[in-house]
Amino acid sequence: MKQNIRCAIGLLALASLALAAQATTLVSMNLDQLAAAASVVARVRCLGNEMRWEDGEIYTFTTFEVVESLKGSAPQQIIVRLIGGRVGSVTSKVDGVPRFQPGEETFLFVEPKPTGDWGVSGWVQGTFRIRRDPHTQQESVTQDTAMVTVFDRQTQKFRAGGVRHLSVAQFKLRVAEAIERQREARQP
Repeated sequence: MKQNIRCAIGLLALASLALAAQATTLVSMNLDQLAAAASVVARVRCLGNEMRWEDGEIYTFTTFEVVESLKGSAPQQIIVRLIGGRVGSVTSKVDGVPRFQPGEETFLFVEPKPTGDWGVSGWVQGTFRIRRDPHTQQESVTQDTAMVTVFDRQTQKFRAGGVRHLSVAQFKLRVAEAIERQREARQP
């Protein structure tokens, strides 16, 4: 009887953890807030992913080549650690965590972690995918959150969130302006 009760309590605890793990809440961050949170803002190219167990969780370690830095100083390669991934037959998926494919280029807002690798500021909010038009070769930037509807507290309405189809030149200008506003705000 006691063993059945312990088993039931254990299953209940696991079910509670599973429900809690399915919910991800991100605080909405605009470009200024992302620029303030990130130590480095860079255009990067994904070189590959490695997924492994660490401290009872699955993590994906993505290696990037830094193509261009818009803020801060980063080494030529950075490794970004994000929770979730697939190891063997076990998959761990956390909403709001970006995933990257080898060869793709993005602008990332990143910060160093105590573990020696990097994290993406605001997860999907700090991830801006670069697309090249096959006909014109023009590059544009779309934030991972651009397709997500968010609630705007000021207007009390839902709206599409994020940067969408912005030219790379316009995006870089907006980031430079956000960094400048951040710098000015720190000056006495």
